[in-house]
Amino acid sequence: MHLTSTSSLTPGVTLAKPIYTSNGNILLAPGKELSEAMIHRLVDLGITQVYIQDPRTDDIVVEEAVSEETRNRAVKTVYSTFSQMIESRKWARTVSNPRLGREFRGAFEDILYDLQSNKHVMVHLTNIHTTDNYLYSHSVNVGIYSAALGMALGLKRDDLIDLGIGAMLHDIGKTQIPLEILNKPGKLTDEEYRTMKEHSMHGYQILKDHPDIPLISAHCALQHHERLDGTGYPRGLKGSEIHLFGQIVGIADVYDALTSNRVYRKAFLPHEALEMLFTSTGQFDQELIRKFRDNVAIYPIGLVVALSTGEKAVVVDINTKFPHRPIVRVLADADGQDVKSPYELDLSADLTLMITDCEEIL
Repeated sequence: MHLTSTSSLTPGVTLAKPIYTSNGNILLAPGKELSEAMIHRLVDLGITQVYIQDPRTDDIVVEEAVSEETRNRAVKTVYSTFSQMIESRKWARTVSNPRLGREFRGAFEDILYDLQSNKHVMVHLTNIHTTDNYLYSHSVNVGIYSAALGMALGLKRDDLIDLGIGAMLHDIGKTQIPLEILNKPGKLTDEEYRTMKEHSMHGYQILKDHPDIPLISAHCALQHHERLDGTGYPRGLKGSEIHLFGQIVGIADVYDALTSNRVYRKAFLPHEALEMLFTSTGQFDQELIRKFRDNVAIYPIGLVVALSTGEKAVVVDINTKFPHRPIVRVLADADGQDVKSPYELDLSADLTLMITDCEEIL
């Protein structure tokens, strides 16, 4: 299998991985042959890339650090909680969920079990979701990325669980933001942006007095938009004033936002998002970003890339010690013609070869 742009799909191609709705249900199952109407629908839903079957890459297996089942159970937990709160606000009702902490602890413990069972697998979230109600899948993604970084830092299990609960609930305050602002497809006005920024404090207020939510988890909601140079919000904290968990969730939040499809732009590729984090001078701890980089797949398996030779290839494996130099399979020459016998190159063994671009079509 390999990734390809939905805009380049042709009727008759077969899906290699499922596509999910924002609440974790399967929209299209693997093995589904796509019709022209289905392709148009995927484009309309904001899905820019899908995994497809291809005889040249059918042997490529994309390992999941967190299983699809675990991730989608967590998405459904977020969906149930957040949608209930959004509906209650719409009708000016008060909602209370005494099992909130227990439910999110259970969902995160499943995530942590998968991550600790697959320590050799670089984290890359290959699950493709529709862009509607991005909030639900984003909350789970931030939990997964935060856990991966926390594990890399050697956090103990109890601390990881507190971090994970806070990460998955970091955006719960957005349930208190008017839907016309929350779901606005274009740029927010200054007034709308001020309202949106209130979600950090809303989230903290929701979580801090909850009997089974750790206070430090509530601070993840409060601090995930704070920045080391003091340019963040809501309190403009600087440096060590920001708790480590707040810094971790902040990095995970930005990275997942950049690598997710949005109604107003398509996703950045992982290496592009990491470059943007590194160049956000003074906003993030550089050592934390380096630790994060070493545990996520910069060039995920199945990605089509262009080499400095002009050849086109697909990533077939990741060198964990050199994630920026994966193993690739060359499928097309510099003129764009298919090679008769595809062959593999280990970019960590040949430093003269470079990845120069990521392709949308092969």
